[in-house]
Amino acid sequence: MTVRRDLKESGRRRPDLVIGREELFTAAREQLGRGGSVLLHGPAGIGKSHVLRALAAEYGGEGRTVLRCSATESESHLPFLALADLLGLVLGEVSGKLPAAQRTALESALTGRGESTLQRDGLALRLAVLSALRVLAADGPVLLVCDDLQWLDPASAELLGFAARRLGDTPVRMLCAVRTDDHEEYDGQLRASPPDTLALRLGPLTRAQVSGLLDQRGYPGLSRSVVRDIHRTSGGNPLFALELGRALAESPTPPRPGEPLPVPTSLRALVLSRLQMLPPEARNTLLVASAGARPTLTLLHAAGRVNAEAETARAAELGLLATEPEGPAVRFAHPLISAALYAEATGQQRRAAHAALSRAASDPIERARHLALATTGADPEVAARLAEAAALARDRGAPSVAASLALLAARHAPAHGVPGPDGYLLQAAEDALLAGEVDLARDIAREVLDRSTASADRVGAWMVVIEAAGQALGEVDAVFPQALADAGDDPRLLALVHYQLAWRGLMVLGDFAEARQEAAHAAELAARGGDRRTELLALAFQAQTETLMGHPDAPATIKRALREPQDPQVACHHNGAGAARFRWLLMSDQLTEARTTVTALLREVRRRGMVESEVHFLRFLADTELRSGHCGRALDLAREGLRLARDCGMGEGASAMLTSLAEAAGGDAGRALTLAQEAVGHAEEDGDTVYLSRALAALGHAQLVARDEVGAARSLRRVRVLEEGLGVTDPARGRWHGDLAEALVRIGETGEAQDVIDVTREHALRLDRESVLAVLDRAEALVRAAHGDLDGAIAQLTSVQDRLAKLGYGLEEARAAFELARLRAGRPGPVTSSYEEAARLFRRCRALPWLRQVDAAVAAAAPQPAVPVPAPAPPAALEGLAAMERQVAALVMEGATNREIAARLFISVKTVEATLTRVYRKLGIRSRVDLVRLAAGRPTG
Repeated sequence: MTVRRDLKESGRRRPDLVIGREELFTAAREQLGRGGSVLLHGPAGIGKSHVLRALAAEYGGEGRTVLRCSATESESHLPFLALADLLGLVLGEVSGKLPAAQRTALESALTGRGESTLQRDGLALRLAVLSALRVLAADGPVLLVCDDLQWLDPASAELLGFAARRLGDTPVRMLCAVRTDDHEEYDGQLRASPPDTLALRLGPLTRAQVSGLLDQRGYPGLSRSVVRDIHRTSGGNPLFALELGRALAESPTPPRPGEPLPVPTSLRALVLSRLQMLPPEARNTLLVASAGARPTLTLLHAAGRVNAEAETARAAELGLLATEPEGPAVRFAHPLISAALYAEATGQQRRAAHAALSRAASDPIERARHLALATTGADPEVAARLAEAAALARDRGAPSVAASLALLAARHAPAHGVPGPDGYLLQAAEDALLAGEVDLARDIAREVLDRSTASADRVGAWMVVIEAAGQALGEVDAVFPQALADAGDDPRLLALVHYQLAWRGLMVLGDFAEARQEAAHAAELAARGGDRRTELLALAFQAQTETLMGHPDAPATIKRALREPQDPQVACHHNGAGAARFRWLLMSDQLTEARTTVTALLREVRRRGMVESEVHFLRFLADTELRSGHCGRALDLAREGLRLARDCGMGEGASAMLTSLAEAAGGDAGRALTLAQEAVGHAEEDGDTVYLSRALAALGHAQLVARDEVGAARSLRRVRVLEEGLGVTDPARGRWHGDLAEALVRIGETGEAQDVIDVTREHALRLDRESVLAVLDRAEALVRAAHGDLDGAIAQLTSVQDRLAKLGYGLEEARAAFELARLRAGRPGPVTSSYEEAARLFRRCRALPWLRQVDAAVAAAAPQPAVPVPAPAPPAALEGLAAMERQVAALVMEGATNREIAARLFISVKTVEATLTRVYRKLGIRSRVDLVRLAAGRPTG
């Protein structure tokens, strides 16, 4: 169908049409904007048509001409059909401007009158198409949009290719889409496109992108485990994912956890049409393969499929199986083929396939799973086998597999057996939490609470509900009284509840003393009840709060938490004693030992499949690398942790906070601001006062790097108030104090800056925080410089740089060198030489945002001293201003612009504007003109 863009369609498609295709969409848009053409290619359902339509709508939004055709397989034998789609509605507009022979040939081809053929009218038709496009382009750019190019009729393809090769500078672009399989070439389709065509392949969507697509298209609220299954089954194909989402929405009985997804008839027909070409025995062989976790020819033989080689070879010829001549695995060409094949089978056929595999599989986990799926009804022996298999999976570091096996065990456990179904369900919930499947764990816990009256089961389920809330403990505040009531006077159960109350005291109430007291009480109750696991967790939490409080008992409590006997899982847990020891090492400036400790913890939790702990330890390791000045490494780790946090829905706010710090150090200041604001939003939404202060500190740091000193001071002042209220006295916790003092100096509040330094220094001296003291001295040097003691400031910064280098704080060392260069730049001598050392240190750290600041400082450097800039005999009225305010006012009196003032004082233009506003208010004037009049001794009113 031909569409003229100057007629009425909205110029921009909905953004969900290009979910996960932002970079590709941008590349295509830029190519079209440059006058080039674009060919989109990829498998069926991957979203080519969506992107093509969105690009065409955007391109045609400015009154341009857009001509469209969409070929189909059933009509590909009809000559000139695509050409008729493209030019049919504009034939009357262009035919009168064509030579007679070309007009006759084109009209005959498009209308079907006269039986025009390429053989008879070849040259005239080719020239007619070329001329028609040139006529249309004379009125403005033209876009030819061709979907499903692989089905374009040969005659139209030949004519378009002829014209495309000869258009030259004529403003005619082509936007095409062609279906290609994984290894299929698209070069043959380029013959119908201009020589400068950019080919872009659409690949599968990530799990997060599939989740976003399902939300946008009306299937929100799906659990992460279900989205994971949709992503795996669809292979990231958006069409398949949406069809699976629709089937789930329409299904009256959603699948149980671990069961395959319902595959709608539409997708079964799409992927299984070639299955009918196989004999029944071959189809049964493929069904057994679809039921297996990792099918091989050896496994199929052992399961009784004697002709497996020949049958799988035939299936590969039909495109049902992938051809892997060098590998033993039998792999389906797409995960959906396996899912559809399994969904198409009857219940009896599935059970028979699983029964065969339960005898053939060599792995005990697989044997137990297949035995369960081949068995109907309660069977204590099957339940016991599944529990053993779940324990084995847990030991192998596969808690997700353990959870699915425990769920199967619950299904086969007799109602009044020991253990009963609820015991298996709670074990499945704990495994799901370890695997990062929070929604599944929460659903299992609610199922137990709905039917169980046993105190232990109910308290266990309440603990899962609380754990699943993550940092949003305020949302489950009503759970605690119910859990205490169910616990009664049992010390083991009470210990569990009081351990969670300790977290509530910290996260919800923001009371470190309350949290410490609850943790100590939980440890005592657990010891009385013989629950070593809870005792260790409570002691580790007590040690953590004492460390953050700067409490003198922290080292002793850590030693208690590290005593034998240890629980292997607690030992590597992110809330265990190992993590508490890591925090203490990091805050004590023992960076090398901290890195060794957290690296070992990360390795262990990865081995065990503990996803939430992995999120935390990735963040801890990134923090360690950041402090060591390895900004590139820190940024990679932080981004990896943030991706994992978003994927499993755990620790997103904390991961965004640390990634913001890493971006500000080694990435992009704009992204740092965005992530910090996201972290603040998470903390405020969760009611998490503890992480709110950390998030605001990251925001203040990002604002300082972005040279928004006013914003940085505002954010970091909030942190100061929050932490005073929390009772946090150890400045090594957030290390924001130096940033606040620096921001205050930049905006002229040197008195407040010195107060921050003095108060923080007292705590840092008490706790022996050497790196904190060095950073405070760096900030104090800026205060001294602002008061005119340039020599003293330079001497202090020189000492600071040396101390930070010895402690191993590479980025802080480079920042000290940068401040030193700023001060030295005001003295006689080459300006750039003052910055060479700072630039070298920042390059060593890969601190890109700071390198940009060095470049800007070199470019803006002037012969005047950097800080402070002495004003010539300011009027007496200026004596009541702060140091920075006097400097800014004096430069205004000299006639300097805001941009010139910012460059000379090494502050942002925004800071200059804010400082001037305070100056006007204090002096009772309204403008720069009044300030100049004041300097000249003239009336300002």
